[in-house]
Amino acid sequence: MVPVEWYLLLAAAVFCIGLFGILTRSNALLFLMSVELMLNAANINLVAFSAYWGNVTGQTFGLFTMALAAAEVAVGIGIILVLYRNFDDVDVTLAKGMRR
Repeated sequence: MVPVEWYLLLAAAVFCIGLFGILTRSNALLFLMSVELMLNAANINLVAFSAYWGNVTGQTFGLFTMALAAAEVAVGIGIILVLYRNFDDVDVTLAKGMRR
């Protein structure tokens, strides 16, 4: 069996990659993918601690987090489409507000 520390290290690495993507990119699609990486890191932690403690509570919360991520993607893609329609680009630094 793999120790829980390895899962925590993996989750920390995935979370840091997502955080780096949010802090350094100006593309809205890359923002969305970076947030997904951060949510997946949280899911890894939930499932790892659930397996460590031997209950299914963390796995249940992981399923709810996946549903939240799906809803977040739907809203995010809608915002990206409006951003592209109004500014002809998905660069978030161009849009100071949603009005021209």
